[in-house]
Amino acid sequence: MKRFFITIEYDGTGLVGWQRQDNGPSVQQYLEEAALALTGQETLIQGSGRTDAGVHALGQVAHLDVPDKFDARAVMMGLNAKCQSDKVRVLSSREVAPDMHARFSATYRAYLYRILNRPAPAALLRHQVWHIPQPLDVDAMQEAANLLIGSHDFTSFRASICQARSPVRTLDRLVISREGDEVHIRAEARSFLHHQIRNFTGTLALVGKGRWTPQMVQDALLAKDRSAAGPTAPPQGLYLTDIRF
Repeated sequence: MKRFFITIEYDGTGLVGWQRQDNGPSVQQYLEEAALALTGQETLIQGSGRTDAGVHALGQVAHLDVPDKFDARAVMMGLNAKCQSDKVRVLSSREVAPDMHARFSATYRAYLYRILNRPAPAALLRHQVWHIPQPLDVDAMQEAANLLIGSHDFTSFRASICQARSPVRTLDRLVISREGDEVHIRAEARSFLHHQIRNFTGTLALVGKGRWTPQMVQDALLAKDRSAAGPTAPPQGLYLTDIRF
């Protein structure tokens, strides 16, 4: 058997997320069904991280083991040919050592959150952005974001159902920028807590609207209490963009 890393993009609209679940189709399900059709055997496909329902990916990475007769091109082309959803596509494939693991070998994860910041709501992008009609102060948002960078107890910014053993994470980068009608929030770290970026976004949006000050974000962080921070931003604006090993 050979182990391959595959890089995947997907539109999370209408999917229950990365992981197989009983309540609807998932990215993992579509890929594992494609692998079964390609290889003729049940194949576990392990992703580098779980994304929630409605969340997208530009660079999710997963691994799978296939018979020796398959090379990297055959894996990529075969999975795309057998996949029963046009929302999921394998962009590339590469053979890796048998002990490489898409989740546990990853050392870096990057996400993008897209906010459409204009009076008119989206038509074509309605499932790809969060629409906020009020003007956002990007400089104030960045000032607040800077207070979150580094190693902290992020209890205030993780979901109540988060299963991580520790709320402590090291946030390497959190950058806010305006790109035309959109405000982009880019976050980078080795790993993230459940809903951490969406909770960052919901809180920073309050700063952008002028309802919170940056100091209030600092106070929320130090409170170590989910109720002290802002709301959870909706899933459709979030993209997993890059995984490194």
